[in-house]
Amino acid sequence: MDKKEMAKMKRKIKTLQGRIARLGPVMRGSVVKIGTRNKQFYFSLNKDKKTHLIYLGEKKMERAKAYSDNYKILLDIIEEMTMLNMKLIKEDDGC
Repeated sequence: MDKKEMAKMKRKIKTLQGRIARLGPVMRGSVVKIGTRNKQFYFSLNKDKKTHLIYLGEKKMERAKAYSDNYKILLDIIEEMTMLNMKLIKEDDGC
């Protein structure tokens, strides 16, 4: 890999870091609608083999959904950065 390509990858990583900085609040988990007759919105998180739920209602549902969507975007960014960093490390000559 030539120096031009490596510089391009490093710029892309900087761009991705900027996207992370602008992302905003994140929450791992998902918005779910639970109930048989009167369905209500909850935020669901699986942690330590347990499901944790918090009631959202209509008012908080949109905000929780946005935070959850931000988490998914964060994961995508991290995956892309990982692939770029792997290529850079592989090509590193120790300098």
